Amino acid sequence: MTQKAIYPGTFDPFTNGHLDVLERALNIFQEVVVVIADNSQKQTLFSVEERLSMIREIIEDYPAVSVEVLHDGLLADYARQKGARAIVRGVRQVKDFEYEFQISLLNRHLYPEVTTVFLMPNVKYTYVASSIIKEVAMLGGDVSKFVHPSVLKSLHGKLDESKQHKPNNI
Repeated sequence: MTQKAIYPGTFDPFTNGHLDVLERALNIFQEVVVVIADNSQKQTLFSVEERLSMIREIIEDYPAVSVEVLHDGLLADYARQKGARAIVRGVRQVKDFEYEFQISLLNRHLYPEVTTVFLMPNVKYTYVASSIIKEVAMLGGDVSKFVHPSVLKSLHGKLDESKQHKPNNI
């Protein structure tokens, strides 16, 4: 039996911290499916298609990794449909763990055969969050150490696009 895990998230955008957790998961599981959550409740900078494209480029050298989109439904049901026995979650701090712990208990109730595996990223990524990366980039900061070059290019493209749509201040 193949040991398959899913690694869900919004990934807006996918950071080097996400990649670090993914690589750690590959040390444990034979196959990992990165699952992009298409959550209509969240306002994202990148469309699902853009996030899918960026992640595909990042994982092209990882044959045991694939990427899919979860448009609707429960993560536990998705894990069951895919035959995944584990859900990988990255935790950077206690606050992350408290939230993820609650979700993992609910997922276990919905799909008792699934186990949530909490992985901590390298310490150099413990303060890296997609929301912070977007904010720093929008304010002109250098985020090149925290994202893949394709993500950096996409971030700059989005920033240029938003500057073109802003009205000039008089």
